[in-house]
Amino acid sequence: MDYSTLKSVLEGLLFVSGEEGLNVKTIAEVVEMDPEVVQDVLHDLQQDFVRDARGLRIAEVAGGYRLTTAAEHAPFFEKLAYSPSRSSLSQSALETLSIIAYRQPITRVEIEEIRGVKADRTLHSLAGKDLIEEVGRADALGRPILYGTTKEFLDYFGLSGLNQLPDPVLTDGDDELEERTKLLFERIEGRQLSLEDMQRELEAN
Repeated sequence: MDYSTLKSVLEGLLFVSGEEGLNVKTIAEVVEMDPEVVQDVLHDLQQDFVRDARGLRIAEVAGGYRLTTAAEHAPFFEKLAYSPSRSSLSQSALETLSIIAYRQPITRVEIEEIRGVKADRTLHSLAGKDLIEEVGRADALGRPILYGTTKEFLDYFGLSGLNQLPDPVLTDGDDELEERTKLLFERIEGRQLSLEDMQRELEAN
């Protein structure tokens, strides 16, 4: 594998690894190269991103490497996260949020096992809306991130605490995830209706 191809492969590996990132040893095993070579290429790639003013950066965190965004672009990401057109939650986001809310702390892999689909983008979206956050690391291989809900989550659904999460009433044939997603969706609808009632009352006065 030539040098430019190796750099390209490393960039792709960091992309697919998501927020958890990869350590040099793991990358070296995947590309079948010496760890020293991998380390040098990663440092070179880090410099490429900065020199070319790319929107991404390679950060070294807890002995591993992961892709991050350029810190100076943070104001634009905040605008995107709080854009009115992105304020509603999709069915996929609600399902993922339901799993985290009821089973926290939980890892990305555990979420994906329950939903049967990749959760990287959905987790990134929920974190961008401040509905979930990293609450620790699991005591497992690779020390995967544990996710939990935030104070903003409680505010969003009008809850004073997690003990107020609605209990699903399950009967034979009911799907637990579907039922819990439905309950959270009803919470959103109730919140929206309450805000509309307040608005109408203000207009009437």
